[in-house]
Amino acid sequence: MRDNSGKTPIWKAIANALRSDLAEGRYIPGDKLPTEAALADRFGVNRHTVRHGISVLVEEGLVRTRRGAGAFVAATPTDYPIGSRVRFHENLIAAGRRPEKRVLALDERAATVGEAQALRIKAGDQVCAYNGLSLADGQPIAVFESLFPLVRLSGMTAALKETSSVTEALNAVGIADYTRVSTRLTAVRATATQALLLHVTEGDPLLRSSGVNQSGRGEPVEYGRTWFVGDRMTLTIET
Repeated sequence: MRDNSGKTPIWKAIANALRSDLAEGRYIPGDKLPTEAALADRFGVNRHTVRHGISVLVEEGLVRTRRGAGAFVAATPTDYPIGSRVRFHENLIAAGRRPEKRVLALDERAATVGEAQALRIKAGDQVCAYNGLSLADGQPIAVFESLFPLVRLSGMTAALKETSSVTEALNAVGIADYTRVSTRLTAVRATATQALLLHVTEGDPLLRSSGVNQSGRGEPVEYGRTWFVGDRMTLTIET
């Protein structure tokens, strides 16, 4: 590929070729593009020319780069409303995405002082701790930890072993409905383990949401913390 006068510049031809790859579905949102070295071999050019071509796609919002990690196909951020009723599956389906949850750990332990305060129980009381990974169309979007007070929700651990849905599990232990009473949003950096699960780089920005859900009787039934990948989610506050 030579940049002869009057012909398409090589870097622009590379950008066009990669744009076609994206349009044809060769790479999907979240996929990592081949390395600059691999693309240089493919197009028979140097890495600087490849980098120029990729920069065009970055400017167009089609590709995002992360230092030390490479170039990735940009995913369209998913709208995720946070209001009085936060329902993972319903929110994702409404956004046209396919929801999925994977259980990472499910056990019972003593509540810390802060957790007990949020759930209005005594420090040291037993809680069901549900740790998992949330995905949209197969792409990781968040890791989470949900805590349920066993003094009020006997059988919650067993219910969550039957279903990954918090709503279904709560219904199984007698909570037909619940609402969000507080939400706190904080910008944080991804830890090494979070980065591994979310396919990001350690230190990348995450948005942490902490919230309490309560039953119709006004008793806290869940204290949850979720770490969202910032560029994959758009959190909207409903009033």
